[in-house]
Amino acid sequence: MKALSLLSAGDVRVTDVAEPKLNAGELLLKMEMVGLCGSDLNSFRGRNPMISFPRILGHEIAATVLEGNDSISAGTRVTVSPYSSCGTCPSCRRGRENACRNNQTLGVQRDGAITEMLAVPSVKVYPSTLPLKHLCIVEPLTVGFHAAARGRVSPQDVVAVFGCGGIGLGAIAGAAFRGARTIAIDLDDAKLETAKHAGATDLINTGREDARERLREITNGDGPDVVIEAIGIPETYRMAVEEVAYTGRVVYIGYAKEPIAFETKLFVQKEVDIMGSRNALPEDFLAVMKMLDAGRFPVDEAVTAIVPLAGAPEILSKWSANPAAFTKIMIQMS
Repeated sequence: MKALSLLSAGDVRVTDVAEPKLNAGELLLKMEMVGLCGSDLNSFRGRNPMISFPRILGHEIAATVLEGNDSISAGTRVTVSPYSSCGTCPSCRRGRENACRNNQTLGVQRDGAITEMLAVPSVKVYPSTLPLKHLCIVEPLTVGFHAAARGRVSPQDVVAVFGCGGIGLGAIAGAAFRGARTIAIDLDDAKLETAKHAGATDLINTGREDARERLREITNGDGPDVVIEAIGIPETYRMAVEEVAYTGRVVYIGYAKEPIAFETKLFVQKEVDIMGSRNALPEDFLAVMKMLDAGRFPVDEAVTAIVPLAGAPEILSKWSANPAAFTKIMIQMS
């Protein structure tokens, strides 16, 4: 069968690979659409330290069951949690398998989903009647939803989200779905407009406005109750701690690509809760599908391009050359 294989940094091709063998407890899925995310881009650029080559890319899945079981029958549309969990490490023992010490994500530490067929454990499969494009965007949105859950976002909160890419949009939608007043911060007007349709009540374009002044204006000088950082650059990492309210919560999703110096007295003076957020839990998948089923996310606006498998190498090269031009890319497999 055909697959999208990253042979080395910058060298991605459509290749022939063996069809999957079905093990006990697994379902055989026909891939319908698979999204590309920032980890795929970093892998393509040679900046993902967790990947080894060659590697089949992809972990944002919309699929149809080919061989099912008593619970999920053939013909059912599904999405998939792409993470593994060992069940024995400290994270797993605490019921937080999303942060499993031995996690292997599809398309990163193990071969991914941009293939014609894939065998996956049935416990990782979520059936749904959502359209394929909606199913394909579930997993990236769960990452932002999980960040909102980590931040304990409530209707009483004002939440600021740095970055309106695919993950940031999930955080904005997750905070809005929890009833919070949500501030979207980005440089791109088109992404900010999409963020508005995803639930943002306030928009800050940092190319024209001073984000610090606007945040203080919106919050009457107090700062946001929760700041979610979904970019991964030193400036916004620091700003999150500097601008969050006293006794507020800061949640980091994006990896910074370099060491960052903080004014650590703010950690103590503000008594800030500072948290990382990784991957997602089953309840995040269920919450995102509930939101999508309610029509509360602008799926069409968030998807920049849909290309066939044969066009995947070219679109990855274009994305690498101009990352700001794309929010979400999907590969049409069938």
